[in-house]
Amino acid sequence: MLADYIAQMIEEMLNEGGGTLELQRNEMATRIGCVPSQISYVISSRFTPERGYVIESRRGGGGCIRIVRKEMGRDEYLTHFFYAIGDSIEETEAVAYLKNLYGNDYISEKEFRLCYAALSSASLASLPPIYRSIVRADIFKQMLLSLMRNS
Repeated sequence: MLADYIAQMIEEMLNEGGGTLELQRNEMATRIGCVPSQISYVISSRFTPERGYVIESRRGGGGCIRIVRKEMGRDEYLTHFFYAIGDSIEETEAVAYLKNLYGNDYISEKEFRLCYAALSSASLASLPPIYRSIVRADIFKQMLLSLMRNS
């Protein structure tokens, strides 16, 4: 798949650059043979804060996108997630955060499964749909605080 290829290419460039990359979207699209919006899609969907990346975009002068892989300690990582969640979070976003925590060994597989179950739509089914993402965020934040206290 093209998106996988683009993501792999960006990841390799990040590794070569020590976790930092500046790229020009149009230039990369020309090199790969795709439209610039495909590069933007991959960056916005795969190189997100919940996956440990900071994205900066500069317009003008050819414009470039700067991607930084954030290296954080456990508590800093958990604190970052705490604030990134905000006042509400959808189930798909919560799962992305959990996968990131598990993939970086901040939670065990058992903790991943327990958190996933607690944050799932099935667990919040008795609530009116308008409140589910708000309650999910509150529950997730409490889980993160508990993880920080028990480190």
